[in-house]
Amino acid sequence: MQRELLSIKKTVLAAVACLGLSVVPAYGQLSLTIEKAMDIAEENSPTLRRSHMNLDRYQENLIAQRASLKSKFSLNLNPVDYNKNRRFDNRLSQWYTNETFSSSGTFQVDQPILWTDGVLSLINRFGWQDNKSDIDGVKNNNKAFSNDLYLQLSQPVFTYNKRKMELKQIEYDYENANISYALQRLNTEKNITQQFYAVYMAQSQLAIRKDELTNAQQSYDIIKNKVEADLAARDELFQAEVNLATARSSVEEQLVSLENAKDQLKQTLGMPLSDDIMVFAEIHIEAVDVNLEKAIQHGLESRLELRQREIESKELAFEMIRTKALNEFKGDVALSFGLIGDNHRLGDIYQTPTQNPRVAISFTVPIFDWGEKKARIKAQKVAQKINELDFQEDKVSIELNIRQTWRNLENLLTQIKIAEQNVENAQRTYDLNLTRYREGDITGMDMNQFQTQLSSKKISYTQTLINYKIELLNLKILSLYDFERDVAIVPMEDLVNKK
Repeated sequence: MQRELLSIKKTVLAAVACLGLSVVPAYGQLSLTIEKAMDIAEENSPTLRRSHMNLDRYQENLIAQRASLKSKFSLNLNPVDYNKNRRFDNRLSQWYTNETFSSSGTFQVDQPILWTDGVLSLINRFGWQDNKSDIDGVKNNNKAFSNDLYLQLSQPVFTYNKRKMELKQIEYDYENANISYALQRLNTEKNITQQFYAVYMAQSQLAIRKDELTNAQQSYDIIKNKVEADLAARDELFQAEVNLATARSSVEEQLVSLENAKDQLKQTLGMPLSDDIMVFAEIHIEAVDVNLEKAIQHGLESRLELRQREIESKELAFEMIRTKALNEFKGDVALSFGLIGDNHRLGDIYQTPTQNPRVAISFTVPIFDWGEKKARIKAQKVAQKINELDFQEDKVSIELNIRQTWRNLENLLTQIKIAEQNVENAQRTYDLNLTRYREGDITGMDMNQFQTQLSSKKISYTQTLINYKIELLNLKILSLYDFERDVAIVPMEDLVNKK
């Protein structure tokens, strides 16, 4: 039996290869294996490229946020400022004219403090001014340089650390984007595998339909010779003509299905639809020993969707902190100390410096918010409970899907054995009845039924093999463990290595 089945497999592969050479021109044709298809998708798949761009966006946001924690240097220049006004002096109850011409600049260094959410600043203001005043004919004039150098600390108190939370939020967003990209790669692998085997199946079916056409042509030639020799009724020839036309129509329909399957695969791979492709695959099945408990345990420990739920839980905790900060009691403390000097000579600007310490404390005291804060906190607690329920439901779904896939694999092994036996039996039945048909013991309609049965069994056998390979891939994605190679799958590690 095994030799006969191996012969069937080789026949199918040879037929597919010949089909590719006869249906499409060899010039410009791209031969694809499943591994080559995945390599093309890594570079060209629109879905993967979109997911990778999103990952790059969050990475740049994280780089920008970390850069914002470093010292910021700024220089503000005001080279010309001229002003002449008529003003009233409340202290002396008289009008005076003031004319000012000045030039100034400010150099400032701001250093954010991540652990306290404060800002430490070093500020230096340098300027020159020509100030003239006229009070009832009495004129005063002053030309001088001035410099104000001081160190300033601005620190919020009695509130949460916004800067630290923002950094952590962006880190979680970046990790989530990494996870999404890794999951998209796994999902793309699954989609490409399914579409790849859909093309392979369409090629196999076309090869089988062409065999049907060949057999129908042979049957037509046999019955035609018999009719011409008055050894068979003419209605047998009519039936043979119908069978031959039906076989030709089936080939044409399968050609259309094959081209449609190719286009879908090319779209997923990100290839031009005008490119011509042909897939090659050896559908060789060896029963894989799958430990159900190991698959479940590894899936619950490694599935990235669960980590996404954990990240969502942490983000909801951040949102709760922000919600509790609505209408909160908070304060700000500002401390500064420095020296200011002025002189008409630049070199003597600090000859008689003046210290300028400053302390400022301010508080924001909420009084009444009509229950807004309380209601928002309750709503946020509900959101956290929903996330906890979803987390537990995800764990149940993971275990459920692994169990179902494992059962499908066990059932498919049985189905493969049955399909093998069906193909063998259908082939023997066809060969036996072909001899009977040539001897005139059965009609062309009966022979067409045996041909249809054989084709159906071959297609079912190939489809069962493909279903097993796809279910094995599903189990690998669900459990993140490759039982064929007995190794764990770490998508995030693969992503890091890729970068």
